[in-house]
Amino acid sequence: MKSPRLLFVLMFFALAFLLACGDKSSTPATATNASPSGTGAPEGKGKKAGSGEVTAIPAGTVIIVRLGETLSSKNSQAGQGFSATVAQPVVVNGKTVIEEGATAHGTVVDVKSRGRFKGAARLQVRLDSVSINGREHQIETTAVVRSMKGKGKRTAGFIGGGAGAGALIGALAGGGKGAAIGALAGAGAGTAGAAFTGNKDIVLSAESALTFKLMQPVQL
Repeated sequence: MKSPRLLFVLMFFALAFLLACGDKSSTPATATNASPSGTGAPEGKGKKAGSGEVTAIPAGTVIIVRLGETLSSKNSQAGQGFSATVAQPVVVNGKTVIEEGATAHGTVVDVKSRGRFKGAARLQVRLDSVSINGREHQIETTAVVRSMKGKGKRTAGFIGGGAGAGALIGALAGGGKGAAIGALAGAGAGTAGAAFTGNKDIVLSAESALTFKLMQPVQL
């Protein structure tokens, strides 16, 4: 027969074992994987959609083109179209939005030949469209005006050859940065873009550089 002391010890350990088992069964299981929910932070939080993407070319942007054909106050007509190519890449926020060599088209806005309009010759052109990523976009630009009054008197901007002509183009396109770029473009073009025939008519030869400025933004 077992002693009362041994029975007491056995009962103590049995009770302790039962209490330990009861604590484990009542402890809630810890979730290892959070269930997906609409309130969770989306992946890449803090990055705006399309961050750094240019969606429009702002008004005031300068576009320099080279004529694809010769225009003159003697032979051109108001409403006549002309072709051109972009002479320098157009960059917005560090991104090139119009590639160099992109095609462009414009219109002769106003023409006055000295032979038809006594005492003055005038040639005014504007850019109407440009190709962006292979797609033609309609644009609104300032006009470039060349004029000559009296007996061979040219507008002041033509003095100084190509650089002066370029500065005039830039000034007519809105001044500021456009004037500076126009001066450089004019210097590179030499006097080809400011030719006159017999002190009577204005000639813009093929490959002449002309500077225009956007009047309205262009959505890309």
